[in-house]
This record gives sequence, C-alpha cells and structure tokens, in this order.
Amino acid sequence: ARVMAAAAGPVFWRRLLGLLPGRPGLAALLGRLSDRLGRNQDRRRRRSPWLLLAPLLSPAVPQVTSPPCCLCPEGVHRFQWIRNLVPEFGVSSSHVRVLSSPAEFFELMKGQIKVAKRRVVMASLYLGTGPLEQELVDCLESALEKSVQAKFPSDLKVSILLDFTRGSRGRKNSRTMLLPLLQRFPEQVRVSLFHTPNLRGLLRLLIPERLNETIGLQHIKVYLFDNSVILSGANLSDSYFTNRQDRYVFLQDCAEIADFFTELVDAVGDVSLQLQGDDTVQVVDGMVHPYKGDRAAYCKAANKRVMDVINSARTRQQMLHAQTFHSDSLLTQEDTAAAGDQRPAPDTWIYPLIQMNTFEIQIDEIVTETLLTEAERGAKVYLTTGYFNLTQAYMDLVLGTRAEYQILLASPEVNGFFGAKGVAGAIPAAYVHIERQFYSEVCSLGQQERVQLQEYWRRGWTFHAKGLWLYLAGSSLPCLTLIGSPNFGYRSVHRDLEAQIAIVTENRALQQQLHQEQEQLYLRSGVVSSATFEEPSRQVKLWVKIVTPLIKNFF
Repeated sequence: ARVMAAAAGPVFWRRLLGLLPGRPGLAALLGRLSDRLGRNQDRRRRRSPWLLLAPLLSPAVPQVTSPPCCLCPEGVHRFQWIRNLVPEFGVSSSHVRVLSSPAEFFELMKGQIKVAKRRVVMASLYLGTGPLEQELVDCLESALEKSVQAKFPSDLKVSILLDFTRGSRGRKNSRTMLLPLLQRFPEQVRVSLFHTPNLRGLLRLLIPERLNETIGLQHIKVYLFDNSVILSGANLSDSYFTNRQDRYVFLQDCAEIADFFTELVDAVGDVSLQLQGDDTVQVVDGMVHPYKGDRAAYCKAANKRVMDVINSARTRQQMLHAQTFHSDSLLTQEDTAAAGDQRPAPDTWIYPLIQMNTFEIQIDEIVTETLLTEAERGAKVYLTTGYFNLTQAYMDLVLGTRAEYQILLASPEVNGFFGAKGVAGAIPAAYVHIERQFYSEVCSLGQQERVQLQEYWRRGWTFHAKGLWLYLAGSSLPCLTLIGSPNFGYRSVHRDLEAQIAIVTENRALQQQLHQEQEQLYLRSGVVSSATFEEPSRQVKLWVKIVTPLIKNFF
C-alpha cells in the first residue's frame, strides 16, 4: 500500500501536466483529441478506488523476505488477491513447460492433435491458407477419421474459434480452409466466427475489408487437446510456425484449466456466428445478432455468458481450496498418498485473465495495472510487446512507480508490417514515432537508469512476443509471468477479446525456465539510446507524425 501511495503522486501530476496544451506538442494534442471521450471515462475507471484497493481486499498475506516468492502451506502468496477476481488453479510445476521456438510450437500442436481422444479446442485470430496450415487441418481430419473408424468410436469434438473479419478476408481464407472438415464431420466440428458488435450499420458497409479488423477482433490464442493447453500470442499461420518469434507455455494434463478454457471458448463461440457447410453463417438459437441486433442487448448477453464461466469456475476452485486446506475430515497428505493419489502438491498457481472491454469485462486490465502499481523499489519488470503502443495508464505506471523496467519491442525491420504495401507499410514508422515520444519522456523525467528500452532484431525473423516477467527485490529469478494474447496497447485493453494467464511459482526449476526464456529473447536485442533515433531507418516522415496520434488506437 505504501508503494501504491508513493506511485499515485507522480502519476497524478503527470496527468495534470499532460492536459496542458503546449507541453506535448501538436501531435500529442491531436492524439488526446482523437480519443478524449473514451479516455476520460477510462481514467476515472483506471484510478477508481477498486484498482488501488484491490490488493488490500484480499486475505492478509504475510510479508515474505526470504525466499522472495515463498508460499506458506495453504498456498498464500503476495499475489493471492488475484483469486478474488478469477479462478485459481494450483498445479505442480512439473506440468508446466515453456516452449522457445515456432517450430517447437508447431510440432507440439500436430503431435497433440494426433493423440487427442476427446476434444481439440483452438482459438485464434485466423487460420492461414498455406501448406503448413493445410498440414494442421490434415492432422485434424486424420484424428476425426480415426475417431470414427475406431473399433470403439471416441467422442472427439473439434471446436475452432476465429475472428469473422480476419477469417473471411479474400477468396481463399480461414473459412474455405475449414469447410471440408465441417462438411465431412458436421456432428463433430464447430467453427465459430466472432464479429465485434462495434462494426455495424454504415460503418460496416463503408470501411474497406483490410481495415475493418481495426474496429475490434477475437484475439484470444488458446490451443487445447484433451486435458493439455498451450497458451500463446501466436496465430495459426505459417510464419508463426517458422520465423515469427512469440511466447508459448504448455500446461500438460491440467484438467481443470482445460475445462475452464473449453468453457470460455464455448461461451465466446455461443455469441459468435456459426459457420455452415455451405459457407454461410448463422447465430445460435436465441442469441442476439452481433451486428444486426440491438448492441446493448447483445453485449449484456455476452457479458453474462462469459462471466458465468469465470464465476462458476472461481466458485469451484474456492470450494476445492477450502476442502483441501480447511476440512478436518480430509485425509492427511500421507494418507492420500497411501490411498493411491500420487498427484504432487501444487507449487505453481495459474490465474486466467480475461479482457473484453466491449462486454465490460476488464479483469486483465485491473490485474496488470495492480501488478505494475505494486512493483516495489528493487523489483525488476521485464515487459515485452511486438507492438509498442502502451495505454496511457500503463505508461503512467511505468514512469511513476519505483521498480526497474526493461521493455523489449520490435525494431522496425522485425515488425510484422515492415515492407507492407500502401499505408500499412508506414506502421513500423508510426511505432518508431511512439517509441521516440516515450523515450523522450523517460529522459525528461531523468528515468533512463530505471526505465530501459531494448529493440529485438534477428535476420529473417519478425517479432510478436508479449507479456512480462516479475523479479521481486533481491531475487535473480522471476516468480510471476504474464503470457497470452494482450499487447498492453489501446486495442488490447479497449477493442479486442484477449486472454492470458498469470503464472505464479515457487519452484526454482520453473523459475529458471522462465528466466531462460526472458534471457533468450533479450539477448537478441540492443539498448535504445538517443543515437538510435538518428539512424536512417528511424527517420519518420512528417505526415506519419501527424497521422499517428489520430490512428494509434486502431493498430
């Protein structure tokens, strides 16, 4: 609480200074005008008493000094307050594996599909149309065929959730890739296409196909096979299987977590359009149409459907926790082991963080802001995003709190839009402009030693990794990481559907895995200095500087 109070002062004064018209220059002023109405409301919500009091509303947590992330026998740790918002899943660290490369991610997915017996659930922005994506579809077809022809047919079900606008782009697209599966196995395959309720009416008719996704997307990346889950920021596209660096964590044989994400994808699927065998789409019976029906009614129904999943899982996990630690009638650990239950005691906690601002679900935003607010002097936060475009709230917290920050972002050459045709080709320059503005603010506040920017570069690769690692004061290993789909930008917080998990662990081997993951990413980076922006590749045209504040909330 002392740290949060100390942080509130500089954040508050920076906000007041930011309102003075001459200080940030014309470009930043235009940026404020472009989203002023939404941001004023968001500021009130971000600085609400709930955000500042969230950690204080949790059960009392003892102050821990050595080791920094020690957990008591009841699993109480300094991040226990997160379970007031979402379900808490206790697992053994032996079930958690950090992946490092696109190829490893691709091969693991194919292998898991081949052995799946009950369910394959995949949520992504889109499915690409190349040979590697077709190989993935062929794996699904083989698994379904095997389930039908088996002597004892299994109940294998395949559920795929994609974004409608991105998945429908072009003549050959995600839909045409999946239609053969849907036509051949109509009782076993479900393809749901989420359509944001914000793209409707005249806007939907006028906005070009390549730009309509800027209004809002299904951006969750979850890949689930029976009781095992991969959480990532990677899409189902060839570059994400070969040379586009992302992050991936494999939760093996974690039934309760798999059940939760199955239910979450089902919930979003229920409020999405259902792909039919003739390439048309329909709404689920009784559901409001996302862009033809009443928007408020649709959003209310979607909120209820998703929050029911979160709240019911949270209740289940609380009951399980109470039974495990507080029931006098339960067996001791020795008795349980003797009875044949060999499952290791949990030393790692998984918290699913959901962000769907369109449906007034802001859990990930609350948790992320609270983590940044609580990061004390001496703590280190390694934060990475493929698209450096932090929200004003996140920037305020980075600049106004006491922890040390190392922020990893894509150099222009490894930005996914580098070399793109038309206006999209200017997007890397827009990110450079945003980066330079932020760096200038760091320097003006004299924070260069505490807040450091680093740019990832790797020949022939692009960069899409996002998340953070938290090292508590005095620790050389992280005890918490965030991993999933959010980019910490305006779109992630306000427009898109996002999901990630917070992993809290006391296990040194898993902490070492997370540390090595962080190190491998940061080793391929260079530190940003004032000289960086003098390089020819960092020169930004005037029109890009003028336009960036007006459009930065859309990319």
